[in-house]
Amino acid sequence: MKFDGLDEIHIDGLEVFAKHGVFKEEQMLGQKFIVNAVLYTDLRRAGLLDDLNATIDYGMVCQMITEYMQENTFALIERVAEGIAQYLLMEINELKAITIEIKKPWAPVGLPLENLSVKISRSWHNAYIAMGSNMGDRKKYLDDAINSLDNLSCVRVGKTSNYIETLPYGEVVQDDFLNACIQIETLYTPKELLDCLHDIESQAGRERKIHWGPRTLDLDIIFYDDLVMSTEELIIPHVQMHLRDFVLVPLAQIAPWVRHPILGLTVAELLEANKKDYIKDKTFI
Repeated sequence: MKFDGLDEIHIDGLEVFAKHGVFKEEQMLGQKFIVNAVLYTDLRRAGLLDDLNATIDYGMVCQMITEYMQENTFALIERVAEGIAQYLLMEINELKAITIEIKKPWAPVGLPLENLSVKISRSWHNAYIAMGSNMGDRKKYLDDAINSLDNLSCVRVGKTSNYIETLPYGEVVQDDFLNACIQIETLYTPKELLDCLHDIESQAGRERKIHWGPRTLDLDIIFYDDLVMSTEELIIPHVQMHLRDFVLVPLAQIAPWVRHPILGLTVAELLEANKKDYIKDKTFI
């Protein structure tokens, strides 16, 4: 997997004696594992300044991998690789992506082999979430949703727009909405992120009874990197975001330069093309 624009630090052949495996003997006696890793980061400043603080300390990374493998016991090396990748990405701010390979040279398969290995690539993803509420304490619902997202281990909340009041969308008679958009970094896949958003909506008492009806909390994935996907459960970019000022206005506050991967227009250009007398009150909360 390629991560455009990022430089690489390679760790090859790190040997770790640890207790991972399906069989009881493997978890009791332990065995040797070999770890290869590619760390993706920006090395420009380190190359110019010759400063360790401007790069990732690969000695520290080797120690972190070793300690993680020796302090935990898992049945599958798939779980070992996933755990290490998430651990390093969460703990090292400069680390943007990682490819990690776990080799198991003594794998108990009953046949001669040099190595059995698992290799995965994981990275932080940039996503934009639209938020809305038109029931009860609308501001508190939005505030609580942002806090809930920020408390998730695999999410970092970044920019947050102002809260704006808008007229309801559709033909259902209901109260006005409070809307906002936020930018997040996440290790979740789109489906995992959607599940988290649905959990937060449920915690806020969201009930899906009337299409485009009133709701305590509505959370939608607008963009996820430059991904274009369409499944029964999830469409990215959000299928109608370019038609909705209550998405475009707050989104343009935090990401006017972001380009729609299908339409080819920036958020600012989409908003300009869609300008109507839709915003009830241009006073930001």
